[in-house]
Amino acid sequence: MNTLRTTILLAGMTALFMGVGYLIGGTGGTVIALLFALGTNAFAYWNSDKMVLSVQGAREIDPRSAPDLYAMTQRLAENAGLPMPRLYLIETDQPNAFATGRSPDKGVVAVSSGLVRHLDSREVAAVIAHELAHIKNRDTLTMTITATLAGAISMLAQFGLFFGGNRDNNNPLGFIGVIAMVFLAPIAAMLVQMAVSRTREYEADRDGAAICDDPLALATALEKISAAGQRTVNMAAERAPAMAHMYISNPLSGARMDNLFSTHPDVGNRIAALMEMARNGGGGGGQTPRSRVNPATTTTRPGQSWRPPGTRRRPDEGGAAGPWG
Repeated sequence: MNTLRTTILLAGMTALFMGVGYLIGGTGGTVIALLFALGTNAFAYWNSDKMVLSVQGAREIDPRSAPDLYAMTQRLAENAGLPMPRLYLIETDQPNAFATGRSPDKGVVAVSSGLVRHLDSREVAAVIAHELAHIKNRDTLTMTITATLAGAISMLAQFGLFFGGNRDNNNPLGFIGVIAMVFLAPIAAMLVQMAVSRTREYEADRDGAAICDDPLALATALEKISAAGQRTVNMAAERAPAMAHMYISNPLSGARMDNLFSTHPDVGNRIAALMEMARNGGGGGGQTPRSRVNPATTTTRPGQSWRPPGTRRRPDEGGAAGPWG
């Protein structure tokens, strides 16, 4: 159903682009706007991973710096039938994560230090599985397509604002209708873009829960991330709000409402869907029994969680310092 909804939304945005393009810019304006949008988004598609990681201040981690986290991700990637993605750490106390990369072979998963500090191993595994689902479903490509169409529609609106739109006699809306379209079309395109983003989150929740075989862990992870996110500011995300849609949960302060302009579904709705999936016996990555290993099973003791290097263990936590101590 989510795939069908995404297809319908993309078809609707394409139809909106074609209609607005003719009414505002005529045939020539439509072609120019589309070419410009394709060029800018092609550049972003090939370089988005480097740009995002740089803006977010992420640093790459490897098996030596985070052996348990790396081993967990390897097991999850095996469950998902994906090559091992590159792993990055973002220094912020807000628990969150995102995925990027233009293809599964170029996949990148970035987690925050707050995520490995505040969530237990099952929940961290579930969050990473969600991000691997984005990579497997090629959501980066899907969102690039929607960004291309939304950008082209915005360009056409600019043409209409400065040049008065297509004034030939075949225009049924007239000049006033074209001016109205100048202001309404970009809003409509943004609404569709946000709707596609929300749909892909639901799909990644479902597929991520199957990859880690633990819908309840993802549900509790989302609950913790949402609660902690309202108390903690992610400065890197605040400086680049256009990248907020990439995170598993909206990282922006004061942007928690579930409405037409939200990039993420309501957390309560996502948790309810995962709980229903758990009640129906959902889960399982669909791989061979050999790959169906609990990805949260590592060398850490029960109740331990990963932490960035140099972080002290809290007094209420037992056990040894572990790989992050």
